[in-house]
Amino acid sequence: MAKLDLKLYRGYMNEERLIVFGHAFKSWAPDKYKIDKKGIRNAFSIIHKFRIKPLKNQEVVLNFRNIETKTTTASDGFFQFEIAYEDFIESGWHEYSVSCQIDNYGIIEKGEVLKPFKSKYGIISDIDDTFLISHSDSFFKKLYIMLFKNVNKRKVFADVTPHYQALSRFGQANENAFNSFFYVSSSEWNLYDFIIEFTRLHELPKAVLLLKQIKTGVLDFFKTGRGNHNHKLDKINNIIDFYPDLEYVLLGDDTQHDVFIYQNISKQLPQNVKAVYIRQTGKTKDKKVEEALEVIEKQNISTCYFRDSKKAIAHSQEIGVI
Repeated sequence: MAKLDLKLYRGYMNEERLIVFGHAFKSWAPDKYKIDKKGIRNAFSIIHKFRIKPLKNQEVVLNFRNIETKTTTASDGFFQFEIAYEDFIESGWHEYSVSCQIDNYGIIEKGEVLKPFKSKYGIISDIDDTFLISHSDSFFKKLYIMLFKNVNKRKVFADVTPHYQALSRFGQANENAFNSFFYVSSSEWNLYDFIIEFTRLHELPKAVLLLKQIKTGVLDFFKTGRGNHNHKLDKINNIIDFYPDLEYVLLGDDTQHDVFIYQNISKQLPQNVKAVYIRQTGKTKDKKVEEALEVIEKQNISTCYFRDSKKAIAHSQEIGVI
């Protein structure tokens, strides 16, 4: 077994700065455990993703075009590079690499960083029960599905894909251009490769993922996606600060705290929020969610509380974002 592994995530950049990040591990990264096994084998594979051993205080080296720079991993193995980069670079996805060495053993991994195309809009979406059916409001059902339904058996809500694809393409004359997508979730970094593969299988827009702090034990697995969701507020604020000239379409659901996070953002930065979409996951609408959406609308921001994505699509057409 390897004594060192790296996992890199999709980064992002603007005209002045570049941000990329990842984790270093003492043995295997979570993506070394397959996500397409069946039954009990899938359960063991998922649990193994939460038994990883991060590597703290380890030097890692970033190489991007003409730049080489170093940083050190945190106590949970996480590292982030945020560096000045003002050279011209075309819009789209670009490759970067990170290397790490312990004694005589070294490793190099490659990742991708997004330079957005010129656009008026950016799209920020939650994951669980926003496009991935997860049953977050039922602990045992969510746990069962995670353990015994592999990535090929997990389902997306009807008509999510055409809605997201339309949001991605809107206003772009070049067929290769797209509006930037960010998936911000309370799922942990342990599940990164699962989310990437799920979005690929269902032809959802390629996006930068911003997830919750990695977990490192079996007991932590049973808390996945739970607890405080304030990290989502911080991450969304960071995105808006990084791309302040965009208006954002925010998508979430009513099983967690999405609407209240979006309400907070709308109060602070109303000029940066074009619309808020909240999926209704139960049989009836949540009154507190409705009240929060009313507050958001007072900021001159359009809202849509929907159960069927066809309603969301019609609303997006009405307000001119698709």
